[in-house]
Amino acid sequence: MSYPDNNTEDYSSTISQAELNRIEKLAAEVTCPLPLDATQRDVLFQRAAALLAEKNAVLVAHYYVDDDLQALALETGGHVADSLEMARFGHASDADLLVVAGVRFMGETAKILNPEKRVLMVEDDATCSLDLSCPIDRFSQFCDAHPDRKVVVYANTSAEVKARSDWVVTSGIALDIVSHLTARGEKLIWAPDRHLGDYIREQTGADMLLWGGICVVHDEYRSHELQEMKQRYPDAKVLVHPESPRDVIKLADVVGSTTALINAVKTLEARRFIVATDRGIFFKMREAAGSGKELLEAPTKGVGATCTSCGHCPWMAMNSLERLVDVLEHGGREVVIDGPVREKAVIPIQRMLDFAAARDARLRGGNLA
Repeated sequence: MSYPDNNTEDYSSTISQAELNRIEKLAAEVTCPLPLDATQRDVLFQRAAALLAEKNAVLVAHYYVDDDLQALALETGGHVADSLEMARFGHASDADLLVVAGVRFMGETAKILNPEKRVLMVEDDATCSLDLSCPIDRFSQFCDAHPDRKVVVYANTSAEVKARSDWVVTSGIALDIVSHLTARGEKLIWAPDRHLGDYIREQTGADMLLWGGICVVHDEYRSHELQEMKQRYPDAKVLVHPESPRDVIKLADVVGSTTALINAVKTLEARRFIVATDRGIFFKMREAAGSGKELLEAPTKGVGATCTSCGHCPWMAMNSLERLVDVLEHGGREVVIDGPVREKAVIPIQRMLDFAAARDARLRGGNLA
């Protein structure tokens, strides 16, 4: 993969290829739960629902976790969404306990925005390659070396990295915020996903230095194989998450966040879609698509070879009904954020929320300026 020279640091100055290889190896070594038979699934589903009610707990699940957990969240008054909406839903809920089905940074974000509530993870050991690829010590040093730049970080980062930033963004609002900062003449640092950063920089013309992290799922999509698939299904629309490599993005009919891709399936008139994002999203996509639409997984460089090339995050896959029941019955390790870190981390998150609220108010009023 090649990247433009303009404003691009040597990625080894942020994270080396050896370190990325180590993270990919960790992902490949994750042991995922075995599939449940129908009886096991029903017993655990009902038990989890009863325990959530008993403990005044709400389950918030990411689009990428197991279908059963997404279904359970919806059936018990919880929520299925991206990481930020998961946290915001928890804030609005009357529940005493937030149970997060996702990965560690999502639990941390929920705790940052809900310090008064208990937050548990379905799986404590579930992490994220983007989070792992952006350690706070090296990232802080990188920011210190460029003090003239505002720091914009993706939500897929630790609480400590968020606390070091000026802005936290999701993929759904990143373009708007970076465009806003660029119009003000700001020079930026972007972390951690290099592909998403490259896409945003290309779209906005931002003067932006990129951190070198990758998502082990989205980095596996390949343009050559995708082009061949398009030739087999010429009527299909291609939906791509911008954490994917640039040459994959170039083949897309729609590039966007998880929510945007789900909406595309609902609103576009095509009958068939090729989807280049974690296949966990198919649960909500099928619901949005209704009958008569076909969803196909975009090809990776080694389909079925390892957990990192099967189109599904191995750490997301660690979340299970069985693990949820165990946490609710016996307790789990609560998500705890150091007070000063939380106080700093909430500032750039709230800045994003305020920006989104102001933008949405303008759109509702018909003012697109």
